[in-house]
Amino acid sequence: MLSPNLIFVTSLAYVALLFMVAFLGDRQARSGKASWIQSPVVYTLSISVYCTSWTFYGAVGSAVRNGLEFATIYLGPTLVFIGWWFLLRKLVRIGHMHRITSIADLISSRYGKSTSLAVLVTLIAVIGTTPYIALQLKAVTTSIQVIVASDPGTLANPPSSDPANEMAFWIAAGMALFTIIFGTRTIDANERHHGVVAAIALEALVKLFALIAVGLFVVFALADGPADIFSRDAARILQTDDMFDARWVALTFLSAIAIICLPRQFQVTVVENTGEDQLRMASWLFPAYLLLMSLFVLPIAIGGLTVLPEGSNPDMFVLTLPMSVDQDFLVLLAFLGGFSSATSMVIVASIALSTMISNHIVMPIALRTPWTSIERSGDVRRLLLISRRISIGFILLLGYLYFRLSGKSDALAAIGLIAFAGVAQFLPSLLGGIYWKRATASGAKLGLLAGFLLWGYTLFLPSFEGDLLLSASTIEHGPWGIELFRPQALFGLTGQDPLVHALFWSLATNTVLFIGGSLLFEPKPLERLQGTLFVDVFRTPAGDEHRFIQRSASAEDLFILAQRILGSTEAQRVFREFAEGQGLESDFPQPTDAFIAHLERRLAGSIGAASARAMISRIVSGETISLDELMRIADETAQLMEYSQEVEKKSLELEATARELRRANQRLTLLDAQKDDFLSQVSHEVRTPMTSIRSFSEILLETRDLSSPQGQHFLSIIHEESLRLTRLLDEILDMNLMDRGEASWNLHELDAAVPLVRAIESCRGLAQSTGSEILLDQPLPSALVDADPDRLQQVVINILTNAIKHNTSAKPEIRITGKLTDEQYEIEISDNGPGIPSHLRPFIFEKFQRGAAQSSTGGIGLGLAISKEIMKRLGGTLALIDDRRIGTCFRITLPVKRAQPQPQEPEAGQA
Repeated sequence: MLSPNLIFVTSLAYVALLFMVAFLGDRQARSGKASWIQSPVVYTLSISVYCTSWTFYGAVGSAVRNGLEFATIYLGPTLVFIGWWFLLRKLVRIGHMHRITSIADLISSRYGKSTSLAVLVTLIAVIGTTPYIALQLKAVTTSIQVIVASDPGTLANPPSSDPANEMAFWIAAGMALFTIIFGTRTIDANERHHGVVAAIALEALVKLFALIAVGLFVVFALADGPADIFSRDAARILQTDDMFDARWVALTFLSAIAIICLPRQFQVTVVENTGEDQLRMASWLFPAYLLLMSLFVLPIAIGGLTVLPEGSNPDMFVLTLPMSVDQDFLVLLAFLGGFSSATSMVIVASIALSTMISNHIVMPIALRTPWTSIERSGDVRRLLLISRRISIGFILLLGYLYFRLSGKSDALAAIGLIAFAGVAQFLPSLLGGIYWKRATASGAKLGLLAGFLLWGYTLFLPSFEGDLLLSASTIEHGPWGIELFRPQALFGLTGQDPLVHALFWSLATNTVLFIGGSLLFEPKPLERLQGTLFVDVFRTPAGDEHRFIQRSASAEDLFILAQRILGSTEAQRVFREFAEGQGLESDFPQPTDAFIAHLERRLAGSIGAASARAMISRIVSGETISLDELMRIADETAQLMEYSQEVEKKSLELEATARELRRANQRLTLLDAQKDDFLSQVSHEVRTPMTSIRSFSEILLETRDLSSPQGQHFLSIIHEESLRLTRLLDEILDMNLMDRGEASWNLHELDAAVPLVRAIESCRGLAQSTGSEILLDQPLPSALVDADPDRLQQVVINILTNAIKHNTSAKPEIRITGKLTDEQYEIEISDNGPGIPSHLRPFIFEKFQRGAAQSSTGGIGLGLAISKEIMKRLGGTLALIDDRRIGTCFRITLPVKRAQPQPQEPEAGQA
């Protein structure tokens, strides 16, 4: 068992190590050798200040009490850093450009550098963080009591005795001393606390190593591996009946908000950031760190339930498990991990809150007292340093008092959630401020005040269980017995988890009043300016405020002011550098609008934007804000949006053009293939008759016998092949003439049935020779049309010939039907053959396209293209009917002049 003296000596040694690391970090930063401190890895480790004793100890306790609910603690920040990285980047950019010192400074600066808003945010931050500081004191005090207790397994209740209170007081005093020494070495928050950051990074590694060491011990020493530990009592912890309910969503949401709105998280993420490139690594390294911190929560929880006596405090399983088997070194390491988790949070939170108190409460009060008048001598730097040191002690005292008053609570996680819900009230004004130009200070004040009061009434005060302001009876039955106003069932909303209930009422009211107040009250000129600079931070160059604010002051008065806040040496450096930038050899620059704006930003890094503006305003004259410039910025924004929309439109047009080009390219590729196929087919079609003609001509030349039956037969073949060759050449010539518009046409009024019947009759012989039948459902109707009879007959013969040649069915049939309407003459020619393949149907009327490419019947693919062009010139149409499952059907239409009284075809029948 570890002795109290060993715990005390180890704690002192560890604190001494932190002092040394912080001291070396500060010294290297002052000497310009702090590159390793400003590395993305150290920056990411400093963000791990999010993992406090709640995470180190309380996550296990939360897993025992509420199952997998503990995962929400890690899930929220992970979602922000992975999926909302652009928000963090915008906050960092605003922080760098406007030298933001705290979350109160950012909100007040955005809303016209409002002093009253800064005070309100500071008060909410202090009160909201107090429970969290008490949580750290509770965790460290409980861990020490557990270690020195004779029977640690039976410690189920938190410490509430006088020794525990005394121990907590001295722990708080020690944390305050460390923070004062290394957190208030300078008043310029933008000079950053390199020593503290280095110490926090070391503590991040210590608590991670300690938690992993305990987890590995539980899994591989107390159990036989992961399978064994999860086979024990995991069913109750891993139950998922209540997962993803309202409380689960609320906890995930709160954790996501906390990583942005907690003053300590804003301090390390935004104020201590030295470059946006640090965020790139943090966006994946910090979620990885959280994953490692959560890796052994469930094994430790299961191990504690199965190994330790019933009634053991689950918040202390990280300590009591190694204690149960006398692993003193591991117990000491676990204690240091918890101690690191607590001290890192308290140090950073105290720095952030003390800066807010000194800048936004002490300085405004001091500016209104005679002894801080600009005209009189004095040391503002000393005032700020003293106020920050006193503020640190005051903050730790508040945390200690909350620790004393909330001693009845037995769950660390519950205290942490109270703090999370408190700082969540910053979210509407924060997000609205950086994304909505219309947001106003009036809306922010209304929302923050209402949300804070509802949080205090529904969650913060009830956490004291009747020991502060609200009695137990009031909490149970409402003030004056009015149950409608019960703190945890406000306006009759019952059956909800107290945290969900408080978060709903406070944040919903906050958001509604923020939006409503912003729409109701017009923003002041300075609010409009700051809104433009914050919302459009990525399109506004640093130091561009002087374009909008015109003011004048003497260089001597500005130097006196800068000297009192920055110190003589730093003030001389600032003035000399700006004078050199103006091309002057003097130590004093011209007091232009640009220089006054630059100096105000420099002072804001020390005393906050609101106080810096107040002090600058006391010595400048003729301050005006150019509404013309603001309107111009608004016009530029509108033009940019219009340009963006135009670019998007052009992009869509380019995409459409690209699609058309791709289709054209595919079409050209197909045409190229068809051209090759056409040349090959023409060569074949020409070669075949020419070969026959040549062969039989040579035979006749040799025999010179033209009168014999054989000679006559050879002559007939030569004649047929010559005709075939002539038809082929005629088709090519015909298509060429039509393309150039030089084809001859003999258009006149005629009866459409006459050339159609003639074409049908001319094809009967070919049909009979192939065993095909041409069927007429009824006589073709008569009607007058304007047409070229030969061309119309050519179209029908082309279609019938194709139907006869390509019909490979057992009983080939070609069916012809005619129909007459008031406007057009229509004839359909269909067959029961194999039909045209679906992929060729869209191209069947194009040149060189053959519907049955694999057929041995020949053809070069011009017949249908010529027929289509003929019908177009006749004012009609030729179409392929695409709804048939068997065979092919073509429809020919012609506009009619008037119907004939008598049909031109005898009875319908069968050839």
